[in-house]
This record gives sequence, C-alpha cells and structure tokens, in this order.
Amino acid sequence: MKVLVYSSKDFEIPYLGKANNKSHQLTFIKDALSSETAMKAVGFEAISIFSADEACFITIEKLKDFGVKYIALRSVGYDNVNLRAASRLGIKVANVPSYSPFAIAEHTVALLLALNRKLIESNLRVNRNNFNLNNLVGFDLNKKTIGIIGTGRIGAVMSKIMYGFGCTLLGYDIEENNNLKEDYNLRYTSLKELCEQADVISLHVPLNAETHQLINEDLISDMKDGVIIINTARGSVINTEHVIDGLKNGKIGALGIDVFENEKGIFFKDNSQDIPSDELLIILNAFPNVLITGHHAFLTDEALTNIAETTIFNLNCWDSGNETVNELTKDTVMV
Repeated sequence: MKVLVYSSKDFEIPYLGKANNKSHQLTFIKDALSSETAMKAVGFEAISIFSADEACFITIEKLKDFGVKYIALRSVGYDNVNLRAASRLGIKVANVPSYSPFAIAEHTVALLLALNRKLIESNLRVNRNNFNLNNLVGFDLNKKTIGIIGTGRIGAVMSKIMYGFGCTLLGYDIEENNNLKEDYNLRYTSLKELCEQADVISLHVPLNAETHQLINEDLISDMKDGVIIINTARGSVINTEHVIDGLKNGKIGALGIDVFENEKGIFFKDNSQDIPSDELLIILNAFPNVLITGHHAFLTDEALTNIAETTIFNLNCWDSGNETVNELTKDTVMV
C-alpha cells in the first residue's frame, strides 16, 4: 500500500521504518495535512497524520476525491478529524488508542517536581555561579492532596506514582476505577470538591464537548490558593485567559503545561528565528512560575515504538481486507 506520512518528524521516521519492515511504501513529508496540502495525497491509498494535522470536512472531501481510502492516526486523540465526514465518504480512520501511559504520567510528575522545587530557576542561578537559595522553597509532596481529573490509563499511572509519594488522592471521572480505590485509596469526588481540596490538580481527560475549557474562572475560584495545575492532556481543556488571571492574582501558584490551546502552527517546529505572535503564549512564558514543554510528554523510546507498531498494524489490517480493532469510523453515526 502506498502511504503518505504527513507531519513526519525526524525522530519518528526510524521507528516507522523499522515497524513497517518494507510492508508498505511509505513517503514522508514535513507538511501538515490541511485543505491546502490534501492534494499531495494524490496517488496514495492511505495517509498517516499526527495530532496537529487538520482533517476537517473540506479536507476529507478532497482526500476522497484524490483516492484516499484510509487515515492512520499516529496519536490517541482524534478531535482533529471529522469522523462523520470520513464515515459518510467511506474513508476508514484508526488511531493509536494507547502507546505508553507511563510516558505521559512520568512527564507530568517531572513538570510538577520542576515547578515545586524551582529546578529551572535554581539551574539558571548555578549557571551564573549564583548559589543563593532565597525564593527556592518548595514543599513536600508527601501527605499533600492530589486531584486527578481523568482516571483512565494515564490518570491511573499518575495515581500510582503519587501514591508512592505518600499523597492523598482525589479523582474525578465519568466512570470510576475500583482498582484505584482499592490499591491507592483514591476517593472519587465531585469536580467542585476536588478543586476545593487539592493542592495539585493534574489533567488527563480527552478533549470533547464536555471537557472543552473545563478549567475556567468558575472552577478556578473554587481552588485552593496557590494550587499547582498540570496539563498534559489537551490545550483546550483549560481556558488560558482565565488561568492567566489566576496566575496574576496568585490563586494559581504554578502552572505546568505540555499542551497549549493555540499550539497549532507553533509547536513541533523551530520558531527560534521568528518574533512570537501568540499573545497568550508570550504572557505565559513571562511568568517565572510557569513551565511549558512543547507537546513532548509522549517522547520516549517505548512510546514511539508502540505508536509506530500500532500505525503499521492498522495499515496491515486494511491492506489485507480486514478491520482493525482501532478503527474509529465503524461506530460513527452518519448525519
């Protein structure tokens, strides 16, 4: 099968090549998928896209006209794909439902520790031969209350890690995980109660209509003064303007994010020679108690291996005329 791989990154190409093992004819391009770049898929039966690619209704229609039958996502999230349009036009779509919850959860903890213990500022001082310890005071995580919003695969690993630190765990999800309650003493609460009691709030929910800008001024007002918020889920799960207000008035003590609601067109590329244009990102970067990483929580050897293998597995299934268990379009309601 001829496959065009959009938004290909240098770090992932070897993994995809190894997993493919010459099964398919892969062509890698740097361009992200959009209505403008869809024409590059002419002559390809399948495409593979990343989380920053845009497969809207217009793009899907163009892909259909160009002969594309399959879209293999290299991500868990699929909010960037119009599944109804794909189903209606007969294009099959599959994702990578799980690659390494450990990668995301461990990165979440890294952000938390770096913020709490002021590691970035400490290192900057040492680089200038300044060993003064003023204003570097953090707190023990032991016995602190951690609020975990979203207790799926990643949230479950986060719970395990925080339990190991001796934390009290609060959880919020539409479906409770009894194993977390039994193994780590996690207590499920309302979202309001979680915000009122948690010293640290960690977000691990998918982006959908219910979670879009879930963290807003109303919920922030319920939070403890000085709360730490960590978001390694999706950028639009938080209302960035409201969070900035919380940082300014001290309600939010620190913010760690690996995702940003306006990251499209900014993340995954070197913009070091350009003048920043996103005002919210500029403001966030100006806070000493904000730590931002460029959507690389997934970036581990294990995760990249799993992503590549599952992507190729999905393509193999389609190529052999079979369904893949990871298909997203088979149960999509067409309107």
